[in-house]
Amino acid sequence: MIRLSDIRKSYRDGENRLNGVLRGVNMEVEKGGFVAIKGPSGCGKTTLLSILGTLLAPDGGMYLLNGADMTRTGANRPEVRNRQIGFVFQNHLLMPQYTAFENILLPALAFASQTTREQSEYARELLELTRIPDTGNRYPHTLSGGEASRVAICRALIMKPVLLLADEPTGQLDAGNARNVASLLADINERLGTTIVMATHSDAVAGFARRTLALRDGVLTEAEPEPEAAAHFQHDKHPIP
Repeated sequence: MIRLSDIRKSYRDGENRLNGVLRGVNMEVEKGGFVAIKGPSGCGKTTLLSILGTLLAPDGGMYLLNGADMTRTGANRPEVRNRQIGFVFQNHLLMPQYTAFENILLPALAFASQTTREQSEYARELLELTRIPDTGNRYPHTLSGGEASRVAICRALIMKPVLLLADEPTGQLDAGNARNVASLLADINERLGTTIVMATHSDAVAGFARRTLALRDGVLTEAEPEPEAAAHFQHDKHPIP
């Protein structure tokens, strides 16, 4: 489903020096996969996910999504991004003037003046799936961090994307909520079959993925989860409260 070949991206610093962030990234992800990309802050994880989400163009290399070349001139990246890709960010970015239910439906309003009954029904199903069915009428300032994270995940799924990108989705959560959200993503991957690529600096969170890659010195390499994280995945795969 995803194929990256020799993806490169550089930025200029304050002294106009060119710094290579991605230096030839290669990656393949099958449909229905759940891949964690692990690495410290500043290593290029967000840059890589931005390229996967067509928010950022690479300096070189090829990116195929379901066989379509996202790097070619003329590729309809906004259409692909809006209809096929869901995003979950470290900051939940919920609109404070809307309820949780309305926030979930916002992506659908990019294509129509109002949502359909089917979309509203699916939003309720997602609230049930994420174990927060009673939060729909509440506003973001009344939600806990864990609840807000789940609303953001529902919003990312409302258009039924083929690819879900999660950029440090547990970065602002305590250890317990981080574990619950990571487990929820594993549950969504299994139940809905949604392909997920998640960036994280946490070994424990990465352990909930089916496959872990490490981003070091601008390239991706295979990595094994820490034993404790792997144990969480095996023994308590879906502990959603």
